Amino acid sequence: MNHSIYSADRSTHLKIVVMALVAGIMVMGFGISVRTFSDDGSTQTARVIKAGKPVVVTSSDTSMVR
Repeated sequence: MNHSIYSADRSTHLKIVVMALVAGIMVMGFGISVRTFSDDGSTQTARVIKAGKPVVVTSSDTSMVR
């Protein structure tokens, strides 16, 4: 058994790559499976937020509305 990645042979590197791919596929599968789907068929809509009146704040504790 190789205890260092530097002295590992080709088969050990291949095992590490395969295990990383399997783990990545499992995480991706889990993420897709826990994703929630809405059955109402509606799509997301963007909400428009309109700006209010501008406020100018000075160095004092009072504010002035123009």
